[in-house]
Parts: sequence; C-alpha cells; structure tokens
Amino acid sequence: MPELIHEFSYLYRSEGGAAWVMRAWGEARKDGTWEGWLEFLPADAGGPTLRTGRETTQPSRDAVAYWASGLEPVYFEGAFVRAA
Repeated sequence: MPELIHEFSYLYRSEGGAAWVMRAWGEARKDGTWEGWLEFLPADAGGPTLRTGRETTQPSRDAVAYWASGLEPVYFEGAFVRAA
C-alpha cells in the first residue's frame, strides 16, 4: 500500500503560474525494495492530481525518504513534465 513519505514545504509553480503542492510517495515491492514517485496536487484544489511514474528504487522506506529530502527545484521541473 502506498505511503506518504514527504510533503514539501514550498509550492511548485508551473510555467503557466499555477501553484502545486508536491508530495513524495513510496511503496514496498515484493522483493523487499521500495519505489518512490512524486505527486503534484493543484494548490487551489481544482483540477487533477498529476503523478510521475517510478522515480527511484531504494532498499528501504528510509532510503526513499532520504532520496526525497535531497531533491532540488530543478528536479521538480523535470518531474512535473513527466507527470503532465
């Protein structure tokens, strides 16, 4: 079952100026590793939630949390394009 790993403290602004809440999610796989992805929710609560495919595979939930904690704004730009 997917688990919310991290909700980022700032909003992502797309090229059109829309604001998005960003969250990192993770889920255990059958082999014991974890995969992680990003989700973009419209800050104004209108429109669909956008989700990337798998962005990372890590050995544990803690490792997914560590991955998420190191993401920089330029990463979100690419992830948003992949999610859209």
